[in-house]
Amino acid sequence: MPPPSLTGSLTGSLTGKGAGGLGPTDLASQGRSLYEAGRFAEAAAIWRQTVQAYQAQGDHLNQAMALSNLSLAEQQLGHWSEASQAVTDSLRLLQEPSRGNTQDHLRILAQALNTQAGLQLAQGNPDQALTTWQQATTTYRQVGDTVGVARSQINQAQALQALGLNLRATETLNQISQSLDSAPDSPLKAAALRSFGNALRLVGDLDQCRQVLQQSLAIAQRLNSPADLSASLFNLGNLSRAQQDPQAALAFYQQAATASAAPTSQVQAQLKQLNLLLELKRLDAAQALWPQLRDQITSLPIGQTAIYAQVDWAQNLTRLKQLTPAQAPTWLDIAQPLAKAIQQAKSLGDPRAQSYALGSLGALYEQTQQWPSAQDLTQQALLLAQAIDAPDVAYQWQWQLGRILKAQQQNQASIAAYTEAVGSLKALRNDLAAINSDIQFSFRDKVEPVYRQLVDLLLRPQGSAEPSLQNLTQARVVIESLQLAELDNFFQTACLQTTPVVLDQVVDQEDPTAAVFYPIILPDRLEVVLKLPRQPLRHYKTAIPQAKVEKTLEDLRFNLTRPYALPEIKALSQQVYDWLIRPAEQDLTQSGVKTLVFVLDGLLRNIPMTVLYDGQNYLVQNYGVALTPGLQLLGPKPLDRQELRALTAGLTQARNGLPPLNYVRDELSEIQAELSSVMLLDQQFTASNLQTQINASAFRVVHLATHGQFGSKAKETFILAWDRAIGVNEFNQLLQSRNPRRADQPVELLVLSACETAAGDRRAALGLAGVAVRAGARSTLASLWTLDDKSSSLLMGKFYQGLTDAALTKAEALRQAQLALLNNRQYRHPRYWSPYVLLGNWL
Repeated sequence: MPPPSLTGSLTGSLTGKGAGGLGPTDLASQGRSLYEAGRFAEAAAIWRQTVQAYQAQGDHLNQAMALSNLSLAEQQLGHWSEASQAVTDSLRLLQEPSRGNTQDHLRILAQALNTQAGLQLAQGNPDQALTTWQQATTTYRQVGDTVGVARSQINQAQALQALGLNLRATETLNQISQSLDSAPDSPLKAAALRSFGNALRLVGDLDQCRQVLQQSLAIAQRLNSPADLSASLFNLGNLSRAQQDPQAALAFYQQAATASAAPTSQVQAQLKQLNLLLELKRLDAAQALWPQLRDQITSLPIGQTAIYAQVDWAQNLTRLKQLTPAQAPTWLDIAQPLAKAIQQAKSLGDPRAQSYALGSLGALYEQTQQWPSAQDLTQQALLLAQAIDAPDVAYQWQWQLGRILKAQQQNQASIAAYTEAVGSLKALRNDLAAINSDIQFSFRDKVEPVYRQLVDLLLRPQGSAEPSLQNLTQARVVIESLQLAELDNFFQTACLQTTPVVLDQVVDQEDPTAAVFYPIILPDRLEVVLKLPRQPLRHYKTAIPQAKVEKTLEDLRFNLTRPYALPEIKALSQQVYDWLIRPAEQDLTQSGVKTLVFVLDGLLRNIPMTVLYDGQNYLVQNYGVALTPGLQLLGPKPLDRQELRALTAGLTQARNGLPPLNYVRDELSEIQAELSSVMLLDQQFTASNLQTQINASAFRVVHLATHGQFGSKAKETFILAWDRAIGVNEFNQLLQSRNPRRADQPVELLVLSACETAAGDRRAALGLAGVAVRAGARSTLASLWTLDDKSSSLLMGKFYQGLTDAALTKAEALRQAQLALLNNRQYRHPRYWSPYVLLGNWL
């Protein structure tokens, strides 16, 4: 895929110098036309001539302009050193003291700064890019160029997105849109609204995204601008797809293709249609569309757009052939546009496009199991991607190479390739989190499998030999890296920047009575990597299809809240116990383990581990239980009981269509009986009051007894206050906005009582982990489902009694509270005591 386009890229020459023949002005114009056609190598060659021509005339301002444009072309080609030299030379000419500060000089300076910022962003320095774009904005303001100001601010938003600061990017674009609100309709205004809408889509605010994109569409219609009309419809199609409304998306893509007068825009919209039709398995419609596309793609002028269209088309045809082998084009038909794309990219001197085309042809040979050719083409693609420092491209070919080597039983070489792919993904954290609108990473399809397939390889026996300790160690690191990537994807930002704490250190030094379990769900088996105190890692596995594991877990989760399903619960939870715990029973006993810590995978996160049943006892009857994403424990140390004060807040009355919570007052009163606390109840529990109290005092415990939901997306995760719902991102900022004087006193314990995981969302517990990790609290206690019952207040009362006992860890305090309910005849059913889970520091 091409690098993201920036707003306001090119500058025209200042004067009409060079009369007769192709003077510098004519050359500059020709370079611009070639650039806009995607013929970047030719544009660069022309602009080099332009630079020399202006230099010969002593026209340093236009020479600086031509150098800035030359840098843009070199960037598109991935020639980073040449691009850097060109823009550096441009700025050197512009910053000579003799230049003065004329309007023309400042305008070209602003453009050169804009170009330099784009280069910095492309080279992975978004913080530098942001600073440079801010300088460009200031310079545009000096010359009164409101269009330049708006364009550079739009580019600032892109840098913020690359830094993972999607909310700030959205705020910036919102300000731009508001500043243009009273301005007359213009293409810039339409483009600004489109950028704002896309940013809203990235942060998950899909409703406002639709409003903004509809405004952009209305402006395009009033302007009667086919290009803006098509672009707005295209973005509305992407939004509808994100909202899981494929029929609306198809309609928007169709309208975008019809509205556009540009063949390239028509092709891009129709390619989206074809891709979506294949995803929906509407094969008749796909069969009707692809021949039309073939003719249109073939007639596109040579350029970057044509190359990527051919690659995208071939990838879609491969998918079509997988679904309908008999009716689809032949493999040769699919290979031909890729071979053509390779030649075109080579002739244009575009290594990035060439890498995509070569790698895609390698994927075609992978499909047909022609392994030597697949390997050779993939390695060529990888070398090109690495040469231009493009990890977003490189990881795909490293992953592909790993698959090809695995198919040839070259396991060690395959592991090496997969390991490099994971390394490239780590380097891409911010880009993956931001999900640039031009590079639509699908986490479930294009990121998560890389990690899982590497773990699968690492844990497979090599002949008769079991996995080595080195492989076990690496597998655990990869699984923890996947958990981090999942949370980044959840928040759409690289949110976890602190140094992870190695759990071995915690288990071996801080708490030698804890064991850590890493269960991993793979397609053909369930693996468990186990860390016992002061012992090396070990592992065991159960050969069982992933579908059966997930069906068992879904059935168990369904039955846990059913009052009369105790036999089913015990049978299903015993099955899970046999997979996870039974093989380690003897080792746990011999090691003196008292606490089991789980780094859970997939649907296992939706199950409270305390409910696992050995045939006689639940796990909670033998061990304290805690969960962690394995990422950070925020200083693994025991709870300091001195001056342990709590901020409690809750709702007892119905709000926002949600029912009253009748026992919340009792619950908060139980806490007051054990700890010094401040209570915010009902009307007092507003978002602003909560923040005021958090800023006012160093509360070590924050307890919220209110409706809330954990979902697989940040947009679906919230806590309900009296006045409104507090989204997860705002909630995290609120908790971390403590008085600077108390910054070294993090919240020890965050309790989210009465919250629950979203019904029907298989990945809902991801939201719970996201809140727990990002909120900055050392530990989080939350409920997987809601029970408005006296049992909740009883459990919390017992928990806080234990919390004040210096002899008990948090995990043991929770265990004692759960046992109190389990041993109560009225509350022995798991639905009462098992939903409470402790995440993070269990000490």
